[in-house]
Amino acid sequence: MTPADAAAPNWSFRADEAARSVTRLFGQRLFFLPGTHVAAVVRPSGRLKNLVGPWHYWWQAQYLDCLVDTGRRELGYGGRPGARFDGENRASAGQLASRLVAGIRLRNFFTFVNDYFDDMAWLALATRRLEDLAGDARNPAGRRRNARALKSLTLQFDSASTDDLGGGTFWSKKRDFKNTPATAPVALHYARSGNPAKAQALLDWLDARLYDPAQGLYQDGLRISGAGEVVLEGVIYTYNQGPVLGALLELGGAANLERASSLVASVARSLTLPAPLLGRAAAVLRCEGNGDGGLFTGILVRYLALAAVDGRLPAETRATAAVLVNDTAEAFWEGRRILSAEDPLAHRGSRLIFSARPELPARRSYPPGTAVELCTQLQAWMVLEAAAAIAGRTEVRAAGDTPGAGADAAPAGGDTPAAGAEAEPVAAPGAEAPSESSRTN
Repeated sequence: MTPADAAAPNWSFRADEAARSVTRLFGQRLFFLPGTHVAAVVRPSGRLKNLVGPWHYWWQAQYLDCLVDTGRRELGYGGRPGARFDGENRASAGQLASRLVAGIRLRNFFTFVNDYFDDMAWLALATRRLEDLAGDARNPAGRRRNARALKSLTLQFDSASTDDLGGGTFWSKKRDFKNTPATAPVALHYARSGNPAKAQALLDWLDARLYDPAQGLYQDGLRISGAGEVVLEGVIYTYNQGPVLGALLELGGAANLERASSLVASVARSLTLPAPLLGRAAAVLRCEGNGDGGLFTGILVRYLALAAVDGRLPAETRATAAVLVNDTAEAFWEGRRILSAEDPLAHRGSRLIFSARPELPARRSYPPGTAVELCTQLQAWMVLEAAAAIAGRTEVRAAGDTPGAGADAAPAGGDTPAAGAEAEPVAAPGAEAPSESSRTN
């Protein structure tokens, strides 16, 4: 082991810490039903209040994606055995993910369909990744349900991706807004589902109608006014860039890869801000606040992690993507707030709270006594998983091994720091087990 190896962060351990904190703090059964799992949208809060109040379908879809990230690492890699993120006596991430899909369907009144095509696209992407995980784990549980969900959701995307406004995908069933938040994840879904022509057509529409060449980034959308006029919503959101990048990489080809490289450079140039890290200054990705925006940058980071390990991209692009992911992850980790045993948020066994913004420590964004939203904690977890995925792929390649199948596959790591790695806090022994169990839906 070199000195650099000894000093490298143990990203897999950090991601496990985030996974434990989020699942223990927010996870619960749906209406006490066995075999189900959903996430509360805010803590502290009572179980019933969370079940009858707004539940945010698309936040649950992002929760599913995070569980799949952790489940990937649980499989092990390079001949190393995997390990459950929360101990052998608790449900694995894959088991929680399967229960979550069941919980989403029941909570959504026995269907996966809702009024927003972007919401459904996020769920389709996460469900397909869960299906890939189940296949790699040779676990048949829930696979017929997953297939039915993907078929049902694909039919929705087919109906929403029309020739109106020249192409693209409608955002909602009101059909008055075609935007990047719907079109890009639907394009990625098609790319991963064996429909490259549909995916490419959607990406080309985004390039023609919503790409801003001055910034090198994708604007939000085109709205049809009551008078029939088309109005450009020109705001730039971090998360809109993520699934575009993912779809470009999934489809490949010289033109798409060139666009992907340009997009990574534009993100680094325009969507970062300075943040102090221990012993150095860094540029981290900007975040978009709380509520729905509390997920936005985590989504971008998920796809930057894919760019960071894609050998078809130039080395400079890969390095830029990796630095953006790792420095943002480091800022979230360094800014975490460790809960005291007396904190109301700790009684379910959670140990950590992360900031809503990487440049701001959690003690400032979530001081003691403040309610904590699920979205921002998922965002930090996503970012830490992305850093773990990059580190794992790098280690596998260095060892000459091949990672497991799956679009976002990542090798696993244990929950104990490697010899020589920095010391990390661990969950308190004997902590209480978590209960099993966007727009406002």
